[in-house]
Amino acid sequence: MSFELVELPALSRFTVDRREPLRGDTERIAQLWPKARAITVDTHGRTLVADHGTRLVDRPATDFGDGPPDTAVLLGEQDGVAWWAVPTADETDVAAPAGRAWFAPELTDEPQWLDLRAVGALLDDTGAGLFTSAVALFHWHRSASFCAKCGGSTESVKSGWARVCSRCGREEYPRTDAAVICLVHDGADRVLLARGEGWPAGRYSVLAGFVEAGESLEACVAREIAEEVGVEVTGIRYLGSQPWPFPRSLMVGFEAVGDPDEPLRPADGEIAEAKWVTRAEVRQALAVPGSVPDLLLAPGASIAYRMIQSWAAAD
Repeated sequence: MSFELVELPALSRFTVDRREPLRGDTERIAQLWPKARAITVDTHGRTLVADHGTRLVDRPATDFGDGPPDTAVLLGEQDGVAWWAVPTADETDVAAPAGRAWFAPELTDEPQWLDLRAVGALLDDTGAGLFTSAVALFHWHRSASFCAKCGGSTESVKSGWARVCSRCGREEYPRTDAAVICLVHDGADRVLLARGEGWPAGRYSVLAGFVEAGESLEACVAREIAEEVGVEVTGIRYLGSQPWPFPRSLMVGFEAVGDPDEPLRPADGEIAEAKWVTRAEVRQALAVPGSVPDLLLAPGASIAYRMIQSWAAAD
């Protein structure tokens, strides 16, 4: 039995026009600047949010000068308003605890500095898209300060969507690493979930891995599932995708069918535990987190959550 995603993954949502020509149109950018809005993002990938994490706190772009700062990135335009992101120093010394991928902060009405994992699923479509793009771009800028060809220093151009080498003139653009993520089920009412090494006790998700050079997405799915849990899969089918800028992945989601009678062989050093779980158990764990012993599921900002939710909702 196949299924479809019930909604877009949280970080796949985007509403502003992000077409490339605007990024190099200095005249249009100058015209839009007086009414432009901006968000700030610190080096931990956090921005200021309010209303229990549901709203980005933005500012007039003119707070940052008469024109875009060299370090700013253009996120897009909507209804005649240009949206920018500006990097800032860390606004607080408070860091997420160990295991930050599962960090669930206490949300308040007051403005808070929080990261994309914590609030990506809570923001509206516009806010989620803006914050996701900003985090991805700033991750790339921090790692691309020097030219990969000659080692010269690089500077930001095209409104933050490219960097050019000051020595050889080589241009570089933001990179994305392809990764697959697959929900394996038995074709009926059981799903295969796994807990990664170092994850909190009871935390389970679907399986994922990076695409290797010269490898198709489908071949990667089959290889990763076999490597991580020792199960051969069939019926590999595309579901959807989501950017995951930690630091620069594109998660390409699939479903596949596996045999629950095959012995599970978790990969040493990578998978701590793996198990088959019933649809009823997954539905209960989604409805009331913590209500099913030893079954805490992926957080809402991830495509893994949307895949598990969609499979559980299927008849």
